[in-house]
Amino acid sequence: MPEGLARGELEITDLLQMYLEKGQLRIETMGRGYAWLDTGTHASLLDAGNFVRTLEERQGLQTGCPEEIARQLGWINEEQLRQRAEMFAKNEYGAYLDGLLK
Repeated sequence: MPEGLARGELEITDLLQMYLEKGQLRIETMGRGYAWLDTGTHASLLDAGNFVRTLEERQGLQTGCPEEIARQLGWINEEQLRQRAEMFAKNEYGAYLDGLLK
């Protein structure tokens, strides 16, 4: 049993070990534009949040926007994206989605 499971939680290393034991572990190199942010402590979670906020503000892009990704992959069409933008019309996220339509 993974050590973390005894405490009622799993660490990423426990999950990796399980995949390794099943022969299902794949390793991908993260290239330029990717960052691994450890969020295991309150301080590191705050640091990660500040990092993401800074990137979004400076680049004018959302991080991990499901609607943007779905549109790029052809999972939703422009009308569906418009509906989501209207749903969030009163906040910055809605404005961002609306900007994708222009």
